[in-house]
Amino acid sequence: MSIVEKEAVTLVPYKPEYKERLSNYSLSVEQQRYTAFPVDALQLCESEPDRHPIVILYGNQPAGFFVLHGWEGVKAFSENKKAILLRAYSINAEIQGKGIASQSIRLLNPFVKEHFSEVNEVILAVNHGNIVAQSVYKKGGFVDKGIRAMGREGEMFIYHLDV
Repeated sequence: MSIVEKEAVTLVPYKPEYKERLSNYSLSVEQQRYTAFPVDALQLCESEPDRHPIVILYGNQPAGFFVLHGWEGVKAFSENKKAILLRAYSINAEIQGKGIASQSIRLLNPFVKEHFSEVNEVILAVNHGNIVAQSVYKKGGFVDKGIRAMGREGEMFIYHLDV
């Protein structure tokens, strides 16, 4: 019996070569309540230079996606002009359950330090009903400081990660 190694999880800035794979992306109906499909988020990134699309690779294949949004996204949730907002986070439903989300969140701090050296905090808004995401974010080091906001699906918790 052989031991199967887990594929490596890495974070990389979006490149057009990932678009086809991100266009064939599955989210459960539940997940669609809380996040955007990558192709929809990419359209906003093309028109707003303050939005930075990031791809989560599992091995060398796109497995997930998120956007790091600068001050224009942050200001609704924080007064910290050195913060960046994590938004549109998802893992392709076809390959969930492999620890990709947890690994990608743990990689966020070094990734932000490397690519956004002026940033000292990552913030995100997670829906009160999205218990799975809350758990992943907390395990990855995000802290709930008690700040709340209203979103399209109701109350959101604002989480913070010091960089």
